[in-house]
Amino acid sequence: MITIAIANQKGGVGKTTTAINVATALAATGSKVLLIDLDPQGNASTGLGIGTAERERSSYDLVIDQTPVGECAMPTRIPGLHLVPATVDLSGAEVELVSVDNRTDRLRRALAHEAGYDICLIDCPPSLGLLTLNALTAADTLLVPLQCEFFALEGLSQLLKTVEQVKTTLNPELTIHGIVLTMYDSRNNLANQVVADVRQFMGRKVYDTVIPRNVRISEAPSYGKPVLVYDLKCVGSEAYLRLATEIIQREKELKAG
Repeated sequence: MITIAIANQKGGVGKTTTAINVATALAATGSKVLLIDLDPQGNASTGLGIGTAERERSSYDLVIDQTPVGECAMPTRIPGLHLVPATVDLSGAEVELVSVDNRTDRLRRALAHEAGYDICLIDCPPSLGLLTLNALTAADTLLVPLQCEFFALEGLSQLLKTVEQVKTTLNPELTIHGIVLTMYDSRNNLANQVVADVRQFMGRKVYDTVIPRNVRISEAPSYGKPVLVYDLKCVGSEAYLRLATEIIQREKELKAG
C-alpha cells in the first residue's frame, strides 16, 4: 500500500477537495482506496456524504486508541473507496498526543500491517501540528495543493522546511510526490505569474495538471458528493481525472526507477 499525505499548513487551498476527488478518481480506475480524514473539521467526511451520526469510529480512535483500520474504515457511496471519518473528538487529539509516547508515530503504527488497500490518502489539517506530523511520518510521499495566489511560495517554503525536518528525524523515506496548483483563473495575471514562479522554483515536482476555479467544484460538497459524481463533464472533474492519471503515471515511473 502506498500512503500519500495531502498537506498544506495554509487553509483554503483546495486540500480537502483534492483529497476527495483524487480518491474518487483513483477508485474509479479499480484501485482499492482508503481516505483518512485527519482534519478535526471533518470536511472530507461531509464531502463524501457521511453525516456525523454515521461516524461510529474515527481517525481519533485510529491515532489515540490504536484501533485497527478495519474497525474504523467505512464504505462510501463510491465503489472501492473507504473512509476513516473525523469526529469532533479529533480537535482534542493534539493536546492528548503531547503526553503520549512516540506521539508522532501513532498513525504509522496503526497503518503498518494494513494490506487491504492499494492506496491510502491522508487529508491533513491546515497546520503543522502533531496530527500533520503523524501523517508525514506515516506517509511514503506528500502531495501539496497550492493555491494560485501571492503568498503561495512563502507558504510552500515553510512546508518544505518541515518536510526536511521530518526526513531528518522521523521518516527518512518521505518524498514529495508532487505539487498541484489549484483555484487557477487564466484571466488573472497574478495567477499566471504564480504558476510560472512555482514551476521555475520546483521544476518537475509540479504536476502538469492545474485545477481551475470552477463553480461545480465549490457546489459539490454541499450535496455530499465529489465533483466527479456531482458533474462528471465539468472542467473541474476533467482536471481531477487528469491529475489522478498523472499520479498513477508517476507511481509507475518511481517503481520502474
